[in-house]
Amino acid sequence: MSGKKAILIVLDSVGIGEAPDSAAYGDAGADTLGHIWSVCRPNIPHMMELGLGNVQGANLGGGVASPKGCFGKCREVSAGKDTTTGHWEIAGVQLKKAFPTFPDGFPQDFIAAFEKAVGRGTLGNKPASGTAILDELGEEHLATGKLIVYTSADSVFQIAANEALVPPQELYRICRIAREMLHGDLEVGRVIARPFVGDHAGAFKRTGNRRDFSALPPETCCDVLAAAGKTVYGIGKIEDIFAEKGITRSNHAAGNPACIEATLQAMEEDYEGLLFVNLVDFDSVYGHRRDVKGYAAALEAFDAAMPEIVKRMGPEDLLMLTADHGCDPVHSGTDHTREYIPIVAWGRNLAANVDLGVRDTYADISATVLDFFGIPNTLCGTSFLPLMRK
Repeated sequence: MSGKKAILIVLDSVGIGEAPDSAAYGDAGADTLGHIWSVCRPNIPHMMELGLGNVQGANLGGGVASPKGCFGKCREVSAGKDTTTGHWEIAGVQLKKAFPTFPDGFPQDFIAAFEKAVGRGTLGNKPASGTAILDELGEEHLATGKLIVYTSADSVFQIAANEALVPPQELYRICRIAREMLHGDLEVGRVIARPFVGDHAGAFKRTGNRRDFSALPPETCCDVLAAAGKTVYGIGKIEDIFAEKGITRSNHAAGNPACIEATLQAMEEDYEGLLFVNLVDFDSVYGHRRDVKGYAAALEAFDAAMPEIVKRMGPEDLLMLTADHGCDPVHSGTDHTREYIPIVAWGRNLAANVDLGVRDTYADISATVLDFFGIPNTLCGTSFLPLMRK
């Protein structure tokens, strides 16, 4: 193993308590980690040992006496509470205007133009749970060949299609057409391909061939790092979130177990730069589906992998665990929640038991990554690396 690495792992949706403006988003009282803890008491000793329970305001039964890592939390400056907005702010971008949402579906003139462009009709065009809409419209989709189009409280245009009828590569082509057409007031954060299998309601199941087609981000720390000759290695849907911009290598692994394994493999490879990981299952499989026990079990599974992650850390490496928003499975509704995100940081040559406090923006993370590599920060945020030095 060689090359100095910053390993940034986003535990997708693992928020750590309501943000100051959460009420404006309908999320007063949301606390993803705290509520999961109150219901299930997940066994996550390694993250606790690094300081997760010591974060100010964390409702995790109290912290440890002397954390081995550095710990804190960040508030979101950008408008919104979705994956794209959260990751972009982590990477140094603060959005003043939220991506548009479509609680009543997309305009009919757009849908008509989209149908003409792809040569297929559509079904749905409304906000819906991604699993429920398959049971509702999946059989009609198979009978007619029409695409299932839906959205959510997030800024997304989602297209579901059965793999036996529309192969994934064809669905991706259709999504790229939608991505090009959704501009101006219709520029959603993401167009999402939702392939599924099965031949009748109750048997439909989404596959691991999901792909996200994001809006093109402005300059992020990924671009800055790449321009400085560093590797930016995306694991999971990172390349999609950033529309591949600034990402120099990627492994589009699907699901937490595969992404954790891909992370361990990438830590052994020879390069210097950022290893940027998204663990999507917390959000897509457990948060949105309000599966508190499943969410707790996924936290335990990741925590169980922590010793191997730590073992593979080089002497100069920096590990940071964080999130991109909340998705409180105990809170009302099935959508993301506006929350603080945790920061847990550790390195063999970094100080222990350091309270990083409450950070003003997610972008402090990108500022810290750039500082770690000695690259001037031309983006938003303030580095907390000085606080972590011995």
